[in-house]
Amino acid sequence: MRGGVAVDQSDRPSPDPSRRREGGFGDGEGLRFAGYAAVFDAVDRGGDVVRRGAFGALKGRQVPLLWQHRPDTPLGYVETLAEDARGLRVVARVSGRTAAGRAAMAMLREGAMGGLSFGYRVKAARGARPRELLALDLVEVSLVRAPMQPLARVVAVEG
Repeated sequence: MRGGVAVDQSDRPSPDPSRRREGGFGDGEGLRFAGYAAVFDAVDRGGDVVRRGAFGALKGRQVPLLWQHRPDTPLGYVETLAEDARGLRVVARVSGRTAAGRAAMAMLREGAMGGLSFGYRVKAARGARPRELLALDLVEVSLVRAPMQPLARVVAVEG
C-alpha cells in the first residue's frame, strides 16, 4: 500500500447508516466505508485520466465489491455510486460472513488497507499519455493494496 493522502474534510463522504439493502446486513454484521474509486482529472500510473461524466448514469446501478479485482473473491456490495466534483464516490459494505471479508474488515479498521480501484470497459477515449477516458462501463469496485490512481482511497470507515 502506498502512503495515505490528506483529504479535505469538505470532500469526505460519510457512510449513511440509514441505508440498508434488502437481504443485506440488517443485523449489523459487516463494516461500511466510503471513499473514491476514481478521482477526476488526475493522471494515474497507467497514463489514463478519468474525466467528469465518464461513468454516465449511475442511479440504481449495482456492482460488486471485490478484493484486488478478483471475481472469485467478493467482499460485499456497493451501496451507492455517484459522481461528485472530486470523482466516483462510493459507499460500500464489507461482509463478515466470509474469511476474505473478515480479513478486509480487520485491515480497514487497522488502516492497513485503503486503496480503491474499479473495473471497467472503455466506451469512449481520446489521446494517449495521457489517454482521456470519456465514457466507461463500470463493472466492479475493488479494495486494493496499491491503486492505479494513488488518490483513489477509502476516506471513512464505520463499524
